[in-house]
Amino acid sequence: MVGEWASGAERSAERSVERTLGHLRVLDTDEHPPQRPATLEDLYRQQRMRMVRLAILLVDEPATAEDVVQEAFTGLYRQWSKLRDTQAAVGYLRTAVVNGSRSVLRRRKTARDYQPPHPGNERSAESLAMLTAEHQSVVGALGQLPDRQREILVLRYYGGLSESEISEVTGVSKGTVKSTASRALNALQKILDAQ
Repeated sequence: MVGEWASGAERSAERSVERTLGHLRVLDTDEHPPQRPATLEDLYRQQRMRMVRLAILLVDEPATAEDVVQEAFTGLYRQWSKLRDTQAAVGYLRTAVVNGSRSVLRRRKTARDYQPPHPGNERSAESLAMLTAEHQSVVGALGQLPDRQREILVLRYYGGLSESEISEVTGVSKGTVKSTASRALNALQKILDAQ
């Protein structure tokens, strides 16, 4: 994704992120092998936990992630009868989860601007229990990145999306996706080096 001109630090950060989020993606795929959903209920059973994990990586809070995913499924339910292809439903859900996560982060930022700062939400022990120490440090470092940078890395390495797909989901150009990913990997490596 970064390209041949990437610095050594960016390549190192990319390998770390790819190992960590790729590990989570493989766990999700092993847990729920992809099948063509026939009903909304099938889709819910197949995709709910994957979407919750995506939301957790974006908003860093399990309860809020659950709410974001529930809203995404509620929106899909309202549109289900108009859907021509049930495979498109997964893309709809992914976009809805990303947009819902953005809304949550905007509300958090607004709330922080009007309230005294408080300690951030710590990840639960359960959410990190299946990760090695290296993976835990990468997930922790992801949480320190600006929202858009974290979003793009999560969609690329956890979601397994291409630059074009990320561009479509986030509503930014492919060039912006590429440059943001490069900056994110560079910043992530600096955070990991400082740990």
